[in-house]
Amino acid sequence: MPTEPRLAGAPAGAPDLAPDGVMLAISGLVKTYARTGTRAVDHLDLEVRRGEIYGFLGPNGAGKTTTIKVIVGILRPDEGSVKVDGMPAVPSTPEVRRRIGFVPDTPELWPRLRGYEYLSFLADVYGIPAEERVERAWPLVEQLELAEAIEDPIASYSHGMRQKLALVGALMVRPRLLVLDEPLVGLDPRSAYVMKELLREHTHQGGTVFFSTHVLDVAERLCDRVGIIHHGRLVASGTLEEMRALHARGHQTLEEIFLEVTQAHLPDSAR
Repeated sequence: MPTEPRLAGAPAGAPDLAPDGVMLAISGLVKTYARTGTRAVDHLDLEVRRGEIYGFLGPNGAGKTTTIKVIVGILRPDEGSVKVDGMPAVPSTPEVRRRIGFVPDTPELWPRLRGYEYLSFLADVYGIPAEERVERAWPLVEQLELAEAIEDPIASYSHGMRQKLALVGALMVRPRLLVLDEPLVGLDPRSAYVMKELLREHTHQGGTVFFSTHVLDVAERLCDRVGIIHHGRLVASGTLEEMRALHARGHQTLEEIFLEVTQAHLPDSAR
């Protein structure tokens, strides 16, 4: 078993993290899938502040993943604007992409690469200096318990292991905005705990986190603010205390607020 991953080098470095203002600004975002005629995102307006963890919640089909794909440049919107770090993100440019780290719900990693080769490839793409690669990546590899598998082919990784490797890669490049789609799916409890700690540490270092999740109690404990999307529109946004004040009737938990604003079934005992 190696004592450290074999990461080869390339010059340059990541940009400094900025401490203030709005990191992600979405205005009037519209996305309709022409094949089905489904409007997945319907004039969405949303802001995420620098240095916060923002939870993006919504029922299945509400538009969460479509929104995320527009933010990271996978999809182009029909209308509206997206700004990352004050820069237009549509159309996507290399300068904007270098500010974003992305972990999808099902990471599609190259199966024939070994774990360390994937990280080395990302380091090349983002221009991480040779002398910094192991220093950046190895502590994350150890924290997420990937050390024994880092020289194995990714084809042998479980879904959870691929999720963790993708997170190592995203954090290694030190993005200003870290975007994650259902990051806790497939993770065991310990790995989920470590991931949450890493997200908080990222914000302590000046980064910003935007993630979608179905795990409402995690969002309630971890997020500085949350937004709830329903039928492609933002129907609630703010801290838990702000949302309690806006959505009265005595609701105490994020789950109850979520059910109320999405008009899902709420048991009489919870009303």
